[in-house]
Amino acid sequence: MKKALSIILLVTGLTAFAQEVKLEDNSSVNWVTIEEAIRQVENGENTKTIIIDAYTDWCGWCKRMDATTFKHPEVVKTLNESFLAVKFDAEAKRDIEFRGNTLKYVASGRKGYHELAAALLQGKLSYPTLVFLNENFEMIQPIGGYRTGDQLLPIIKFLGEKHYLSTSWKKFSKEYQANTEDGK
Repeated sequence: MKKALSIILLVTGLTAFAQEVKLEDNSSVNWVTIEEAIRQVENGENTKTIIIDAYTDWCGWCKRMDATTFKHPEVVKTLNESFLAVKFDAEAKRDIEFRGNTLKYVASGRKGYHELAAALLQGKLSYPTLVFLNENFEMIQPIGGYRTGDQLLPIIKFLGEKHYLSTSWKKFSKEYQANTEDGK
């Protein structure tokens, strides 16, 4: 009995330690589901820009972004600090409730698509696509295609730090590049 109790306490302690380490570990993006993001927005809990990584299971470039771009230390840091980051399978078969509407999977040929993906991607079902929304789920910009960490970083800084509200992309990117070249 004492041995069993000791094992339970050890496992519990290790589990708590592992959870504590994970919370302090900033080596991965803190992704949430689309349902969690909708809940936070509807409850007024979200103040961050939203990024939705619209992907599919068969998309090779999506997998490559997961393996490289979303492991880039500065990308991870910026996404975790400035965004409500959402992973969304654009071919998800579950219904999603959003603003009084039930959005569904639509069978189409051998594959299909989710109505929410079609809306977010503005009918251009191309993967990967990163969709940027303000804190109220209002469209800022979808950006299609694979990006390396270095290519994505200025984009997420521009949008996540809300520079887009007062500065043009052209001006921001010029200043960003100058600061990057100067080592700042």
